[in-house]
Amino acid sequence: QVQLVESGGGLVQAGGSLRLSCAFSGRTSNTYAMGWFRQAPGKEREFVARVTWSAGSTFYGDSVKGRFTISRDNAKNTLYLQMNSLKPEDTAVYYCAAGGRTMTGWKVNYWGQGTQVTVAS
Repeated sequence: QVQLVESGGGLVQAGGSLRLSCAFSGRTSNTYAMGWFRQAPGKEREFVARVTWSAGSTFYGDSVKGRFTISRDNAKNTLYLQMNSLKPEDTAVYYCAAGGRTMTGWKVNYWGQGTQVTVAS
């Protein structure tokens, strides 16, 4: 079995910071990238950031560029999302994801259960 378990969510004031973690277990040899998505109430699931597992190449959604940093610890099979300068519009359930390479990018194969991030104004 493959599992992704998020942690680190919670309530924070606007302008504050949170660090999310995603612990990955199971077969990882075919994992090309891991990333974060989020879904706010009444909105579609939104891409936040991803990092390639081997090279560590990062890519961010426009809404979080300059504020969020994605990283990974290969030895620990752990993915992180450092979130700074948080805004109320960052409030969402944040999901960890892992996937394989495709012709156009990557495809998510596994999802975590999500962790709630609430940013108060």
